[in-house]
Amino acid sequence: MLTKAERTKQFILETAIPLYNEKGISGVNIDDILEATKLTKGCLYGHFENKEDLSAQVIDLSLKMVSEKIRAAVYKGKTIKGKIFAFLDFYKNPIETYVSGGCPIFNTAVEADDNYPFIKEKVAKVIRIGQQELTALLQEGINNGEFSKSLDPAVFAFKLVASVEGGIVMCRVMDTAKPMQGLVKSLKSELEQYVI
Repeated sequence: MLTKAERTKQFILETAIPLYNEKGISGVNIDDILEATKLTKGCLYGHFENKEDLSAQVIDLSLKMVSEKIRAAVYKGKTIKGKIFAFLDFYKNPIETYVSGGCPIFNTAVEADDNYPFIKEKVAKVIRIGQQELTALLQEGINNGEFSKSLDPAVFAFKLVASVEGGIVMCRVMDTAKPMQGLVKSLKSELEQYVI
């Protein structure tokens, strides 16, 4: 059971996630957090050293939560193909995302690329782990005879993530989920070609 202080800190972090996802690290200021949480500056700084500490912890929690959400969706699949399809289905509506503002992984990656090297490494780690997990799933599908050996797991895993993340950005800018639905259908059809 969390202490009152731990619950307050968790509340601050969870309340800040959509703000960071929508406005970005540089766009969020302490007053935004105070307004959203209805807490005092003293309370906030009782839990975080400074804005950099708050930002790092918000990003950590955001990346952890979205990664867990994706894994939970994927592991509902009964077969490897079902798991990959579940991964794609997780992203089929880029307008109504798990956290408002789009994909926290992509949003954070774009902003952190040149401006926040310590955050960039956090995002890179999440992306590397996700790629490794998808690659391992696809390899398992080859090993268990579900997919043909002609499938290159690492290349296809990269294609899945790159396509989905790019699709999210494009759909959000155009304010339509329809192209993403076509993309998901196309990626599923491509994977079907490797089914034995």
